[in-house]
Parts: sequence; C-alpha cells; structure tokens
Amino acid sequence: MTIQGGRLLPLLAFAALLLSACSSSPGPSSTPQRGASDASLEGAIVEQRWNLLLVGTDERLSMPETPFFQISRDGSVSGHDGCNRFTGGVTLGENQRIEFSQLATTRMACPQMADAKRVTDMMETAYRYLIDHDRLVFFGPDSRVLGGWREGN
Repeated sequence: MTIQGGRLLPLLAFAALLLSACSSSPGPSSTPQRGASDASLEGAIVEQRWNLLLVGTDERLSMPETPFFQISRDGSVSGHDGCNRFTGGVTLGENQRIEFSQLATTRMACPQMADAKRVTDMMETAYRYLIDHDRLVFFGPDSRVLGGWREGN
C-alpha cells in the first residue's frame, strides 16, 4: 500500500505544528463537552468507518484483517483490532478532544495479539484527533502522534 500523493507527511507535520501551538491550553477536562449522555454525537468522525493506516508516524501493521472502528451517534464505538472485535464508549469535546472508554474485546487468539493490543492501546490513549480529507490522526496527551486512519467502506 502506498501513500497517495505523499499527503501523509505534510498532514503529520501540519498536525504537529497545530498541536504545538495549542500546547499551552489547559490539561484534560473532567467534563465532556459532548458525549453519550447528550442527544447525539455529530461531526465528520461520526458514522464513518476508519481503517488503520499507521501506528505512530510510519509503522504499518500486517494483520489478517485490517483494524477499523466506527463511532455511532449514540456515543458508542465498535470495530476490530485486527484480531478481535471490540465495543465501548466515546466522548467528543471541544478542540477535537476524544476519549474512548470501557473498551471490551472478544478474546480470540491470533499470531498478532501484540499488534492487536497496540491498536486498542492507541485508542485508549487518544486525547485529540485531526481530520484532513480522508485521513484521521490520533494524538496522545503529550501531542505525540499515536497513529493514523483512513476513511473506509
């Protein structure tokens, strides 16, 4: 799989610059701005399937099934980590804040269990996101790139 038009590196550079400019903002908020307790979630990230593209800034995982997730308007998330199915909750807030919670997975064994765990760990660590065209990038609380996703079918 190749990166179309070399767009990922400029996206990551732009995202890092954008988040570094916001680094003086307050830390995590204990009160979500929008989430499962509200009427519904909205935005470009919702009701869209996202397929794993990269872990970190440049590592591709070779798995029997491409990891993916989808956020529903009711504040739930479901998907596949490359080995097991998972479900949980998600809260979206101001400034592209995201928090996944109560992720539960099936427990089927597969040769890539460590990589599957890296996928769910990325989601559990995600603090902010950035969308650029068909790409979604997760950032940790320290503004480090956790990984990238691409719109899927």
